[in-house]
Amino acid sequence: MKALVTGAKGQLGTALQATAPEGWQVVGVDLAEMDLADPQAIRDVVTREAPDVLFSAGAYTAVDKAESEPDIAQAVNGDAVGHMAQALAAITGGRLVQVSTDFIFDGTRSTPYPVDAEPNPLSVYGATKLSGEAQAGDGAIICRTSWVYAAGGANFVRTMLRLMAERDALSVVSDQIGAPTLATGLAQTLWSLSAVGKPGTFHYQDAGVASWYDFAVAIQEEALALGMLERAIPITPIRTADYPTPATRPAYSVLDTRDTRALTGLPAIHWRTNLRTMLKEEQQLG
Repeated sequence: MKALVTGAKGQLGTALQATAPEGWQVVGVDLAEMDLADPQAIRDVVTREAPDVLFSAGAYTAVDKAESEPDIAQAVNGDAVGHMAQALAAITGGRLVQVSTDFIFDGTRSTPYPVDAEPNPLSVYGATKLSGEAQAGDGAIICRTSWVYAAGGANFVRTMLRLMAERDALSVVSDQIGAPTLATGLAQTLWSLSAVGKPGTFHYQDAGVASWYDFAVAIQEEALALGMLERAIPITPIRTADYPTPATRPAYSVLDTRDTRALTGLPAIHWRTNLRTMLKEEQQLG
């Protein structure tokens, strides 16, 4: 069996390659091998590799920058998914596994979002990812997730570690609630969903909930315990209104993951446990 992974050098793409089940041949491609904004490049790579499963992990993820680059965000997050689905259908009949986001929701709920909740994206990024869901096709597996991070990647955890080492104090938004997600667990879930083979939409996050402020406090506490930081600094909770950004983010984006966990049989691991795991991996990277 053969899998093609887009965004192979990113956090999730790297994790998908690292967690591949025995017996799978995995081919990873990134921008240099397959420009997601180029329909012909997509068709050429799918034709050449003829995968049984295509993990669509590559994306335009610069949420704020997307507000000023809607066309390229749509090409990569939306239209590219349609081109991949069409190429698979025409060439191999393989399965598309599309990774989507909690940002397709508007954050007005106060209980976890089920998969059939009405989407209402607040940003260009969210709208383009929703377009990708629509273009994935009825036979696709769509998995929404949030706040993805991994050792060695470009993410909130590593940014916080750097700022905590450089600054004397930090202010972090406390009124956006969601759940951090370690890329390794997400990758394992995507492989499991692929093995089950049931098309449809699924949700996956690490267990538990947090604000960005909660996440930052935990990062500092865990990093101090591991000796990754020399001192603690004050972290002040602030409102979203105090930290304006070009893109509007949902205030609440906790996803209901119960059906996904029941289907895959994978354990629910709390985000703080996975944070500790990631920090130890980061420490080993030096």
